[in-house]
Amino acid sequence: MKRIVECIPNISEGRDLDLVWAIADRIAKVKGVKVLDIDPGFDANRTVITFVGTPDAVSKASFITVKEASELIDMRTHHGEHPRIGACDVLPFVPISGISMEETVALSRRVAKRIGTELDIPVYCYENSAFSALKRDLASCRAGEYEGLEDKLNNPIWKPDYGPDKFNAKSGATVVGARNFLVAFNVNLDTGSLKIAEEIAKNIRESGKVISMDNGEKVRIPGRLKNVKAIGWYMEQYKRAQVSMNLTNIDVTPVHIAYNEVVKLASEHGVKVTGSELVGMVPLRALMDAGRFFGNSGEIPENELVNIAVERLGLDDIRPFEPQEKILEYSLMRYFR
Repeated sequence: MKRIVECIPNISEGRDLDLVWAIADRIAKVKGVKVLDIDPGFDANRTVITFVGTPDAVSKASFITVKEASELIDMRTHHGEHPRIGACDVLPFVPISGISMEETVALSRRVAKRIGTELDIPVYCYENSAFSALKRDLASCRAGEYEGLEDKLNNPIWKPDYGPDKFNAKSGATVVGARNFLVAFNVNLDTGSLKIAEEIAKNIRESGKVISMDNGEKVRIPGRLKNVKAIGWYMEQYKRAQVSMNLTNIDVTPVHIAYNEVVKLASEHGVKVTGSELVGMVPLRALMDAGRFFGNSGEIPENELVNIAVERLGLDDIRPFEPQEKILEYSLMRYFR
């Protein structure tokens, strides 16, 4: 079995497309690597790049990604809707075939060490690569964002796993780790109300929200869905608010369940859902499961299940959804040819 690793760097630039393509081009020039998807977001000012390859090739290309981002992106002038901590904000690795999670963790840590040593960028290891429970969660590593990073680095608890513990004003920090598949899924509302989007996000995400009791005590109320992270934001490009989610385990909370829950919560606010978008790539089974959920009972061909999912989730709402480009397995088929 061919040894294949997926890498999904999130870089803090989504408006200067020449810069984005320049970084993607450098990745594509690494022998043994195939760029599968480039997904820039204007309002988020962020681009998700997906590439696959052999472990050694992916290791090399991932380091080049961070190096190029650190040279081309200046965090001192960066603004966007998406939380971020650095020029290459997060660098996840996912084992695809012929390689274990343990091996992928080791690969990610080697890359993290090289980033810290050669580029003088503070690095936190997260998810399966984390050295402590505190840093396992991406949101914890990114808390305070770029603007709070200098103070964070002065806190001994948040000493980087690799690299200097001093503030790199131009490049910020990078979060690196090995993880399982994640689906980045945004649901579109027919309102521009950021408040409504944020309230839906608080009620849907696993971490829920903190409320103050009459006696002044603060209590955390869990959200409705497990393995879901969510925020609300307003996207000027689309002139509407979105509930932006990361589904970290689609066996626990599938795409269609997350979508329907947002629909229910939106209706409680007198708001309708117009559709959704998938950022980056999605595993085929996520759409197959959605197709079965929304479709009639009985045997339904694969392509029809995908079409049902695209229609019922409104994946064409903002821009055309191209299954051959956005479904991971279909893109991998081209890579393995």
